[in-house]
Amino acid sequence: MADPFALLLLQLRKKAGRSQEQQADAVNAVSGRVTVTRREISRYEHSETIPTNHTLGHIAVACGVPYEELLREAKAARTRRAQARRRVEQDEEDMKRRTVLEGAVVGVSAAAAEPWGRLAAALRRGTKVDEPSAKALIDRAADLHIQELGLSARLLQHKVESHLDAITAVLPRAGEHERALTIAAGETAALAGWVAWDLGEHTKANAYYKVTSECASSTGHPPLRALALTYASYGGHAPQRKLGLLRQAAQDVRGRGNAAAAAWIHGRYAEEAALLDNATDALQALDRARFAYDFADHTSEQAWVRFVTPYRMDSLTLSVYSQLRRSELAVTANDAIARLGNGLPDGGVVVLGDLAVALLRGGNVDQGLDVTRNFATSAHAKPNTMGKERARAIASLLPVGERDLAHHLRQLAA
Repeated sequence: MADPFALLLLQLRKKAGRSQEQQADAVNAVSGRVTVTRREISRYEHSETIPTNHTLGHIAVACGVPYEELLREAKAARTRRAQARRRVEQDEEDMKRRTVLEGAVVGVSAAAAEPWGRLAAALRRGTKVDEPSAKALIDRAADLHIQELGLSARLLQHKVESHLDAITAVLPRAGEHERALTIAAGETAALAGWVAWDLGEHTKANAYYKVTSECASSTGHPPLRALALTYASYGGHAPQRKLGLLRQAAQDVRGRGNAAAAAWIHGRYAEEAALLDNATDALQALDRARFAYDFADHTSEQAWVRFVTPYRMDSLTLSVYSQLRRSELAVTANDAIARLGNGLPDGGVVVLGDLAVALLRGGNVDQGLDVTRNFATSAHAKPNTMGKERARAIASLLPVGERDLAHHLRQLAA
């Protein structure tokens, strides 16, 4: 983009109706010497150089404008050039600093035979990534899904997107590890989409989910598409569209090794069906979710199902029963409290929110208020979209005497 001063000189020339060569002649006529060429006028107008103050005086006379105006604008242009030069120099220094730091990290890692060190070295040599390095990338993708339980979306976003860049850079050299790394890339992209949705970046979220589905297609790994579809179901607007996404996701996790994922997806279907007041579909889906979870091990299946803990299954059940006003709500809430004990599980914001709603709707106000206060503390520590939704629902259920707590929850929701 041209500097404003360069544009000013261009406009002055055009206003005078001159070509660049004619402008040079006009300036030379004022100075009485042939010192300015057409090329020099072009360089002025393309921000390549700034005229000296002496030449500025000749340009001012040739164009019929005050010298002080041109002098002021030229000074501002020189300031901008100096600032830009300093930024470039700072960027170069930062690049050198990063190179030195990365070299130190690689040196330490390589000395300790760490996969990250070998991976960095392999990339510099342009060779194919070895098995330990590929495993390090895959394990890192899994670890990010575990970190999601404890970190807010804002803290997690940079980590997730940086790791996705790392896997993307490796894929052209993946060799025999291409399929496994593509699956890890898809899992990371899905998490990036979930984080983006949590931050209100819905267009970005949908783009990430689309990439995840493409990874699923290219690797022939349907559970990966199920992950994208189920995440996307939280952000959909049309209820029937959400159910359609979840039906497809359920098809994608049929088979061994997907029990925890199937439990989550059927539980999500039950939630959405309950919101439509379709009790039959909701309860049938909830039964399927519980049946699948009887065969599940959320700690040893795909890393992205680590959040499907027994507490989260309680949360899904409470959400369905609460929406349908089922009589089982009170007993289920008591069971959930007993399972929860005195500790808060990872990702417990949603669990506590659903539990608070269930207790308040079920008439257990005192215990509901205790859980609500715990929820408010947790939601403040790890703000997220689902927690905001629960805060809004809880605020509407609080008794009249809890105006301050209700106000606090509405602030969280906002």
